[in-house]
Amino acid sequence: MSEAVIRTATAGPTSPGSPADPGLLASLDPLLREWLPRQRWFAGKGRPVTAFSLVAATELLPPTAKLGLYHLLVRAHQPLALGASSHPGDCYQLFIGVREALPPRLAPALIGHVDEGPLAGHTVYEALHDTRPAELLLEAVRTQARIGGLRFERDPHQEIREGLVPRLMTAEQSNSSVVYGDTFILKLLRRVVPGVNPDLELPLALAREGCPRVPAPTGWLRAEVAGEPYVLGVLQPFMQGVSDGWELALRELAKGEDFGAQARALGRATAEVHTALARALPTVTFGHTQLQQLVDGMIERLEAATQAVPTLRPYAPGLRSAFTALADLAAEGRTWTAQRVHGDLHLGQCLRSPGGQWSLIDFEGEPSKPLAERRMPQPPARDIAGMLRSFDYAALSADPPAPGWAATCRAAYCSGYAEVSGVDPRTDPVLLRACETDKAIYEVVYEARHRPDWLPVPMAAIERYVTPDLI
Repeated sequence: MSEAVIRTATAGPTSPGSPADPGLLASLDPLLREWLPRQRWFAGKGRPVTAFSLVAATELLPPTAKLGLYHLLVRAHQPLALGASSHPGDCYQLFIGVREALPPRLAPALIGHVDEGPLAGHTVYEALHDTRPAELLLEAVRTQARIGGLRFERDPHQEIREGLVPRLMTAEQSNSSVVYGDTFILKLLRRVVPGVNPDLELPLALAREGCPRVPAPTGWLRAEVAGEPYVLGVLQPFMQGVSDGWELALRELAKGEDFGAQARALGRATAEVHTALARALPTVTFGHTQLQQLVDGMIERLEAATQAVPTLRPYAPGLRSAFTALADLAAEGRTWTAQRVHGDLHLGQCLRSPGGQWSLIDFEGEPSKPLAERRMPQPPARDIAGMLRSFDYAALSADPPAPGWAATCRAAYCSGYAEVSGVDPRTDPVLLRACETDKAIYEVVYEARHRPDWLPVPMAAIERYVTPDLI
């Protein structure tokens, strides 16, 4: 990719259709209002988009060519959700392709036909479905291109071959991923915020530690906007022949097979990652003050959840007791070690190789949480609780449900974790119960908003958590 085919919003005179043209975003506005809320990765579902504002824009291919390509960072303004404080609107990374007419193979990528403005008479679409734009992204990483505020960077010790054929992964996920041949996968973050993103920060730290459980980043895409850094994408080796942990668990459940050995191995892998993160990045001791802050956050999330999902209200006192019990231990002088963790660990974030080795991926954390919170040290029980909840999800999604399967997996996972770390998570039941309860409350809100048919799964856990003897 050469600088000659690139225009940016801050470089050179304005040309028709360039990102600097004030009519560009206005012409896309009605199309984006319809298209954006339908995307799996759009976070503001259920609330209308009232306006868009342009955060940054780069022209990667000029619209006078047969194919035009824009990279946009666009803020979507929406009414606040119930109980939410002031919010400027989420910023999304968009790859907008421009053609006079869309070939049939790109029909699923259609955003719409532009009726007015600088692109009037053209068709715009999700460019990641198109081979040429996807090729340009990998070439930019390979050559370490600098395009306006965009910075394509790479690990010089890893080779990136030319000519790898791209394909967009169509599985539902909160971001977008393009696979190149069977060699690399480029994860492009959709909802972006300024700052150091743990999805790049933590794998780089683990690579320096030589941890084999996490693929080392090959390259990455950053942006500098008004003096603030953004991480926009991460290129990693593509792991061939792997099985997604969630799909693998469901297959074993359907066959009535035991998953205990896999759960134990997964516990060992989790402990190896936690141990490496503790070596690579600072750890802290949580005493009374820090634990009280942690508990206060849990209680605040509970209160917001009961407002958003009234079904939770009868359970609120029992759920709160899980958090106050943890605060009571801290008041008595108990301390805990906190460190950087995965932040959103579940079966779907784990890949098993044909040789039986587990790897952990997607260190972005829960995207709904502020970036600063996702980068804070946490007790490792945060991750462990996420995995235990995932076993529960798998068991209750089976037909018929298999709660005994989940119990077996829980025990095996904790045993495997203890084999590596030397600490069995079950020996700290108050902390583990608080973290599992907090996770289940998050799940209730998520399912109520996005997948109401799944709401009975976390609600079944809520009923158990208000009666600790049943856990």
